[in-house]
Amino acid sequence: MAATPVRIDDPADPRIAGFVSIRERDLTGRDGLFIAEGTVVLRVLGQPAALVNGFAAESILLLENRLSGVADILASFPNTVPVYVASQAVFDAVAGFNMHRGVLALGRKPPLDRTASLMDRLPEKSLVLAGCGLSNHDNVGSIFRNAAAFGADAVFLDETSCDPLYRKAIRVSVGSVLSVPFSRGLAAQVMLERLAAEGFEIWGLSPRGAVSVSAIPATRRIALVLGTEGEGLPENILSSFRTARIPQRPGLDSLNVATASGIALYQIALAMGRVG
Repeated sequence: MAATPVRIDDPADPRIAGFVSIRERDLTGRDGLFIAEGTVVLRVLGQPAALVNGFAAESILLLENRLSGVADILASFPNTVPVYVASQAVFDAVAGFNMHRGVLALGRKPPLDRTASLMDRLPEKSLVLAGCGLSNHDNVGSIFRNAAAFGADAVFLDETSCDPLYRKAIRVSVGSVLSVPFSRGLAAQVMLERLAAEGFEIWGLSPRGAVSVSAIPATRRIALVLGTEGEGLPENILSSFRTARIPQRPGLDSLNVATASGIALYQIALAMGRVG
């Protein structure tokens, strides 16, 4: 049962301090907290998968005219999670811009470098994504959405990849960042070597890949490796592991990395019997 909503009339009320100046604090951080925005993401935050992955809601802030429309979602949160409501003027003053969606939650992050524990939890037959230098939050959000759609068991991000718990990445992922297990923090080569040691067949995706993604065999454990926009995967990774490409017509250098992840995931998930 959700907590009884409490009205907020002062943007400086200390009870909602964690929501203040959302855009600026996206860049400076929130000391282990993150912002979940929109009804879809709020629903995911209240589901068991988010709790299993170590996420928990600290508080919820709603535009007053959105309260009745999210009553069923609020019911999934324990009554220890405070729910605050505010007028449009107060809400915009808190956010620092016109926040027309009117649905925010403040969540607590789990430790981001959870590689060892996450690997221990993976099933015997696994399909995972590994990201190296993924710096665009829109792409990272889309990659997580694709991972959820095609049944990937986890996403591993290296230390140079951006935080997938940035507000925009969570929103673009439609909450999949909270439901798909992930870890972040190791150097790319170390991360991939650990995956290989756990029995994963490592396949780097590159326009210069040796074979088509359709030729990747459906082995017991597969890790598809994605590189940053433009530069792609570094040479030391391409030379250390097998590589695959997505065939396309000549004249264009490469696909967007999020698009490429969706195509490759679909191909491998189909071969592994995860979709169809």
